[in-house]
Amino acid sequence: MTIQQKSIDTIRCLAMDAVQKANSGHPGTPMALAPAAYELWMNHLRYNPKNPKWFNRDRFVLSNGHASMLQYAVLHLTGYEISLEDIKNFRQWDSITPGHPEYGMTPGIETTTGPLGQGIMTAVGMAMAEAHLASVFNKEEKIVDHYTYVFCSDGDLMEGASHEAGSLAGHLGLGKLICLYDNNYITIEGHTDITYEDDVAKRFEAYHWHVQDLGDKGNDLQAISEAFRKAREVSDKPSMILLRTHIGFGSPNKQDTPAAHGSPLGAEEIRLTKKFYGWPEDSQFLVPDDVKEHMNGMIGKGAALEKDWNALIGQYKAKHADLYQQFEGYLSQKLPVGWDKAVKAYQPADGPKATRQISADFLNAVAPQLPWLIGGSGDLEPSTLTMIKSSGYFERQNYQNRNIAYGIREHVMCAASSGLAVHGGVRPYAATFFIFTDYARPAIRLACIMKLPVIYVMTHDSIGLGEDGTTHQPIEHLASLRAMPHLHVIRPADANEAAYAWRMAIERMDGPSMLVLTRQKLPVFDRSKVAGAEGVKKGAYVLSPEQGNRPDVLLIATGSEVYLILEAQAALLKGGINARVISMPSWEVFREQPQSYRDEVLPPSCTKRLAVEAGSPQGWEEWVGEKGKVIGITRFGESAPEKILFEKFGFTVENIINKTKSL
Repeated sequence: MTIQQKSIDTIRCLAMDAVQKANSGHPGTPMALAPAAYELWMNHLRYNPKNPKWFNRDRFVLSNGHASMLQYAVLHLTGYEISLEDIKNFRQWDSITPGHPEYGMTPGIETTTGPLGQGIMTAVGMAMAEAHLASVFNKEEKIVDHYTYVFCSDGDLMEGASHEAGSLAGHLGLGKLICLYDNNYITIEGHTDITYEDDVAKRFEAYHWHVQDLGDKGNDLQAISEAFRKAREVSDKPSMILLRTHIGFGSPNKQDTPAAHGSPLGAEEIRLTKKFYGWPEDSQFLVPDDVKEHMNGMIGKGAALEKDWNALIGQYKAKHADLYQQFEGYLSQKLPVGWDKAVKAYQPADGPKATRQISADFLNAVAPQLPWLIGGSGDLEPSTLTMIKSSGYFERQNYQNRNIAYGIREHVMCAASSGLAVHGGVRPYAATFFIFTDYARPAIRLACIMKLPVIYVMTHDSIGLGEDGTTHQPIEHLASLRAMPHLHVIRPADANEAAYAWRMAIERMDGPSMLVLTRQKLPVFDRSKVAGAEGVKKGAYVLSPEQGNRPDVLLIATGSEVYLILEAQAALLKGGINARVISMPSWEVFREQPQSYRDEVLPPSCTKRLAVEAGSPQGWEEWVGEKGKVIGITRFGESAPEKILFEKFGFTVENIINKTKSL
């Protein structure tokens, strides 16, 4: 047996043993893809096992994340800090080998995958980041020069999201994106022909990809290696390699069956399979010494690759000192002193402003100071107003530009934004109408799981968008997105709050932020008469205090409804009701404040509370308590001008006064 074959079978047996011990998992795909993984990691992928974050490494994405044991086995064998004990603890509490790969948990994992289609979309963003940084910084010395490799499956390509990934990557000509499609003809329910007979080669050729169909060569290392080499030679198109594999390869009774997909093979079947491999039949978690020595050779090779790159960086720094300093700034994303000094402070005399317009003003005021800020819209820039005016569109031959035209592809827009973020060197924002978070939600959720500092700019935030009607008016979206851990949802109430909301999003590095902005114009609060907008940074603040020592009632609102409760406060006072007005743009940020501050804003002794928000009332009980009330929306919207909609749905000063009196 050659050392190559012995190494491949080690990967296969580790996968079988780990799934069997966990009594849970997917052994068949790791067994099928072991030759391709071995060939990629040993002869093509550029990485340093002892420094998994080395910047110029190639990126690898296991889009079919259910095959996680394939990646864990390869990472262990090539010298990453994943021990054999970690392999034995596959899928167990507090292990670094969870059921699907998770970013930030396991060395060598570049992105969280598992929901099919998400990995390949995220990889598009990684390739975009590489293309952008290479275009901005490379001179004779190519200091940014690496590939993004993806393994994907039938399931990935069945998901409609893969269409968006393929279409966008092909349009952009991302030549350093290389995908290998594991075509094993098996899904959970059975053979793929019960549901799927796409001509994948023609499909990706139609997307303008370079396509190679290797046929039934899942165990042919030479053919696989040659395919990777040819893919790298094509610089103006992403590449798709089609590879026929046999799920559960070597299993005498379960190969090419659904039984090899999502459950352990069973002790007897594992014994028979190991016999087929010529492996010690009763062994468990065996890593032969010569395999360990052979595959651990990548430690030295990886260190040499990084050393060579460091030498190249030294040459680059000597010749292009200013550009190198900028490169370091892109990588660190440290905010320069006074980065936001060009942001305007708005006055009532400026007239009413839509918070989406303030977002545009802010973005263009800070863009020169934050050159690593990059992003775009899902074909809605004239409405979301998210164009960096000093730059053109990111496109073929113009990857240095900062505006990304994602087209009508919200799925890949947000997944690629995660890819841009995990790649490093850029800070992404993504924009669309708030209602279309429905399309982007899976990618947003993964960004939250990974705690990525992606900025989502979501406009047309309520029934206030008006005549587009029911289909475009978000009702349940604030509640559902607030339920998502790690996401900061920020709905500012006026121009100055909107500017501070952007500041918060820029400054946050431990998770995503979502700015929820209006289409309609809102009054600019007179900050000489109410509290300063910097209170936004605490999630909620007393915008206008009560008269005297204690409030009779607390009026709480977000976004476009805050000015209504501010007007109601004055009218209520004339009737002898002393109200406190609280602007609460971000529940999540407010929760992060000390209890003492929260009690200062929402005094526990005042139980008469009214919340006003043009969306679902779900969740407001946390802030208004058992005795409080909410003016919200529990049905879908209507098509009409926004002023009529606000009146018909009860978002009027008169209704607020009546509800307050009823408390």
